Amino acid sequence: MIEKDPIKRVLYIDLTKKKFWIEERPELFSEFIGGTGVAIKLLEENCPPEIHPFSPDNPIIFAIGPLNGVFPIASKTVAMFKSPHTGNLGESHAGGRSALSIRMAGYGAVIIKGKSERPCYISIYSDKVFFRDATTLWGLDEGLSAARLIREREPGAGLRTIIRIGPAGEKLISYACATLETYRHFGRLGLGAVFGSKNLKAVLIAGKRNLPVTDFKEYKQIYIELVKQLRESEKMKKYHELGTPANILPLSFSKGLPVKNLLTNEMQGVENISGELFAAKHLGRRVACAHCPVACVHLAALRKPYEDEPYFYRTIYLSYDYELIYALGSMLGISDSVDILKLIEIVEDMGVDAMSTGVALAWMTEAFQKGIITEKHTEEISPQWGNAEGYIEIVKKIVYSEGEFYKDLGKGVDYVSEKYGGKDFALIYGKNEMPGYHTGPAAHIGYLFGARHSHLDSAGYSIDTKSMTKSITAEQLVENILEEEQWRQIISSLVICFFGREVYTQKMILKCLKLSGYELNDKDLLRIGREIYANKYKFKVNCGFNLENVNLPKRVFEIPSSIGLINKDFTDRAIALLKEKIKSLL
Repeated sequence: MIEKDPIKRVLYIDLTKKKFWIEERPELFSEFIGGTGVAIKLLEENCPPEIHPFSPDNPIIFAIGPLNGVFPIASKTVAMFKSPHTGNLGESHAGGRSALSIRMAGYGAVIIKGKSERPCYISIYSDKVFFRDATTLWGLDEGLSAARLIREREPGAGLRTIIRIGPAGEKLISYACATLETYRHFGRLGLGAVFGSKNLKAVLIAGKRNLPVTDFKEYKQIYIELVKQLRESEKMKKYHELGTPANILPLSFSKGLPVKNLLTNEMQGVENISGELFAAKHLGRRVACAHCPVACVHLAALRKPYEDEPYFYRTIYLSYDYELIYALGSMLGISDSVDILKLIEIVEDMGVDAMSTGVALAWMTEAFQKGIITEKHTEEISPQWGNAEGYIEIVKKIVYSEGEFYKDLGKGVDYVSEKYGGKDFALIYGKNEMPGYHTGPAAHIGYLFGARHSHLDSAGYSIDTKSMTKSITAEQLVENILEEEQWRQIISSLVICFFGREVYTQKMILKCLKLSGYELNDKDLLRIGREIYANKYKFKVNCGFNLENVNLPKRVFEIPSSIGLINKDFTDRAIALLKEKIKSLL
């Protein structure tokens, strides 16, 4: 690490005492690089595993890495906390301007603890922290943006980020998200609810400074080479043109797109929700995270009529991607792109995670059809596949209703299926709701054992895709999952967007780290990745996560995946092997 690099500085903020201080932790960033690697160590230090996720002692940790602000597409921030959704490791990544702002403010990590006695937001301007009253921002009417009001109050637009919550976070919905720069999110595992439990409405971070490198001439050459590769990559071209919605048609064709709570893999009218259709009919513009030449964030323009004046419309922009079209589209039997955008709008307004919300709505619909829940539970609403207007009302109920059932649904599918029944079709993995890939055993086992129970942990769908042309053994599947997830700990410690992982090869990462003052080799990277992965799992286990209590949902064995029906004997063998491998690391 370069001695003058401020990456080693950690900002501590105590909301209870309205105090802040800065500590230099060079040993942490030297040993664990940054991002995920540093965040999990700070979580160990600051979060007693036995506490409730809504305890003031549950820290919110934002961490970045040495490549942020220096190299292209190193644009992500890692958020870590104890999750109110799963009760163990909460980890979520987001881009926007967050990483650049933290870097420019002069920190490698920010830790927020305590609880404000009244709603507040924090403004961080380099070495100064201000505690602002947010009483008037709490409980804003639907459609009003706290970020917009904060932007008007705070000077210095430009290199800053505003991370804020919506009504769902204030109401402690366990899968509430935190939104930044309007179109980016810390989506999964309930960071928004942890904000809400601290009476914390938003965090603004801003700064401006120069960053050091060891050899500017070599830095310039590598920077140009990286930008060239990122711009010319065929995969990046796909992300720019259609984005991840380009996967809708191929996954539907291969039977990997879940439909109607995975009651089927046949989506009628799938061409009406394809990436190509969204681009042709709705694409208004593309935007990029700070320091990214790809611009993969696709914004749909949705025209909405004013109620009090005919032929007069306002246009709103909504970000969309594959996971949103899956969770709020195919999973609910919705084949109209405008209906999906309307659902995305209400999910944005409420501030809930789209994936968990969509899977919760899908479980509710099937439970209603099977008579497990009735109109008595749903307050006279009848959820029906394809009925977007009904689902919009239900999302509002999840956030605002005082009824017992909706309060329970706001705790996730694991909670409601345990209380009301319907476990057989509850699509949950370690208490987290299913991502949108029913491609085969690697995808599902990856969700089940991934440290964050995300499709991003090990990209099992990619392993399934390769196994379509060349079959693999259970042993090979387990090795592939572990190898990929442990390597991704390095990517998310730097913190590079996963879209750039094929450009940032091991060799390229070592070159970049050398320019940031790190003298590491191939073996060092693999060792550090393995250690970070083990640290995350140790935290989960200390919080009560039990490897022996996790199982795949029964439904995934009933509907053919991209590689056909999933063989339970094969998955049982792989799961047993994976458990032993993980235990050996603890």
